[in-house]
Amino acid sequence: MTAPIDTAVAEKVPRSNTELLALYRQMRRVRTFEERVGELFVRGQSAGSMLHLSIGEESAAVGVASLMRDGDTFTTHHRGHGIFLARGADPNRMMAEIGGKEEGYCRGKGGSMHIADMGLGHLGANAIVGGGIPAVVGAGLASKREGRGAVSIAFFGDGAMQQGILYESMNMAALWDLPVIFVCINNQYGMGTRIEQATKGRALHERGLAFGLNSETVDGLDVRDVRAAAGRIIDGARGGTPGFLAVECYRFFGHARMDKSPYRTPEDEEQGRAKDPVGFARKALVESGESSEADLDALDAEIAQEMDATIDFTVAAREPALQTMFRDVYAPGEPEPESVAARIDRILAGD
Repeated sequence: MTAPIDTAVAEKVPRSNTELLALYRQMRRVRTFEERVGELFVRGQSAGSMLHLSIGEESAAVGVASLMRDGDTFTTHHRGHGIFLARGADPNRMMAEIGGKEEGYCRGKGGSMHIADMGLGHLGANAIVGGGIPAVVGAGLASKREGRGAVSIAFFGDGAMQQGILYESMNMAALWDLPVIFVCINNQYGMGTRIEQATKGRALHERGLAFGLNSETVDGLDVRDVRAAAGRIIDGARGGTPGFLAVECYRFFGHARMDKSPYRTPEDEEQGRAKDPVGFARKALVESGESSEADLDALDAEIAQEMDATIDFTVAAREPALQTMFRDVYAPGEPEPESVAARIDRILAGD
């Protein structure tokens, strides 16, 4: 049995078309940003050899992040650009980080898979599957002990559902009644493995129920449904009962940018991409009369211009100076390691 959730939360999270326009704008920003991330990679101007796009998963990021408050914290996985942007990140600084530039959130050291920002409560992205999950248990414990009323949310993919650390974390969160939420973005594939080939039980929320968590699975097609389900889970967590939310969606592209998805058939991709949360929201806005096609075209163009500017910003941004390599790695005041070249020069000089 899970603790009851205040049904009044449904009034806090209305399914209005006015709300949908704001959610559509955020989802369109996430999608367009991810498209520009792919462009930066193709141009050879991103840091590192891999990056992972969340196109098709926008409703999960926006639906949950739209209900977070100041002081709430979260962790993401390697496919976390959209979550951070939905939480309020500066797209210029995000793109600069992905490009490995000094103006990035982590001065170019984190790249695509390790962005963090304590100012927005981002405790860090983690490329290890499930690696960021236990951090929210600590954050939730701190919030509870200090009486801050903040929740901490772990975002991860369906591949992490087979990691033991998830179950250890859910158990501790339940034992200690922590304001913690586990959000599984089930995009149907863990790298190249289809979900039904990885687990017999497809009702992922039932695993949360087993630990006494408020747990739901929601279809990610309509961002309003995601937001309503997230509202119930977040409301419960603020009241002392941790939660688990699985958002069913479809990963439009391969695991990483260079993955051409040879493990998927064209028919599977066509059916999956038909569950497009951005396209669904746009259609709902037009059919309701809330917005016209022309209005939304203008909004899309405005967002495209905003995200085009992130490329220009990143290309013009500074490369990190070599001497900053150890900054933020060693504590302030500690001597930085000496380079091999400097050591050789010192020895040859007889110092």
